[in-house]
Amino acid sequence: MRADRTVSKSVATDGLDLPWARRLAGHSDPSRRFRGVGPIVAIALVGGIWSLVAYLQIWSEIILPTPDRVWSALVESVTSEGGRRGLSGHYLWEHVGASLWRIIRGVFWAAAFGAPLGLGLGLFRTFQAVAEPIVGFLRSLPPLGYFSLLIIWFGIDDTSKVWLLFIAAFPPIAIGVAAGVASIQPERVKAALTLGATRRDLVRHTILPSTLPDLLTGLRVAIGFAWTTIVAAETSNGIPGIGGLAWATKKELRSDVAILCVIVIGVVAVLMDLVIRLIERRLLPWRRRS
Repeated sequence: MRADRTVSKSVATDGLDLPWARRLAGHSDPSRRFRGVGPIVAIALVGGIWSLVAYLQIWSEIILPTPDRVWSALVESVTSEGGRRGLSGHYLWEHVGASLWRIIRGVFWAAAFGAPLGLGLGLFRTFQAVAEPIVGFLRSLPPLGYFSLLIIWFGIDDTSKVWLLFIAAFPPIAIGVAAGVASIQPERVKAALTLGATRRDLVRHTILPSTLPDLLTGLRVAIGFAWTTIVAAETSNGIPGIGGLAWATKKELRSDVAILCVIVIGVVAVLMDLVIRLIERRLLPWRRRS
């Protein structure tokens, strides 16, 4: 017992500040208690600095509007008055819903094609040698660099926008799945084959479960990339759309609406990431415990 305590103490204290080391040593993890309060503290800190700088009028309200003006823009975006209906003729939830639907379609097709491609990259060396440079090429392209070409090919409707979001979300999913396949221990494959598993059994019961964590991680990254691309995707005929609304603010110098759009995009993106994390906890409970 004394030796166990000594080993546990050394694991937790020999220069390691890791949660698993504290749990092994029998200590509570203080980061867990702070985890729920951390976002609130961060929001309060950013809001306080923003309010202070805005009310000191270091810059004009066109450059940095006060939180009150952004709140007024939020109220304006969800109400109608006279002939006005929300912002740019649509309510805020209509803008968010249009962008969200475009992102869902783009990420869905990115997962539908990226996951099988990632399996091919991880399983077949010849295929990897051919396809990996293409994936790397797509990953390195800036969205605005080829969006004009997509408009020429597909027009200014949603097709070009979904294609742009697809190209942005495709590489992280394919690369994530390929990395998951590459990380499978050869001993697991040999053990499955020794027990009489067929190729189909090997893919179904060994490879796919092993790559699921990397697929979900790639999906989270892909959704983040899609949201960072949404403004570029909605620069042309993007109304309704939260990115199109943010782009349209430059005409009237509505920095309050621009900041509102940035906040809304960030909140919705974080909520989508939270949904994926909840799915991950549901499907992969052992990962949370580890």
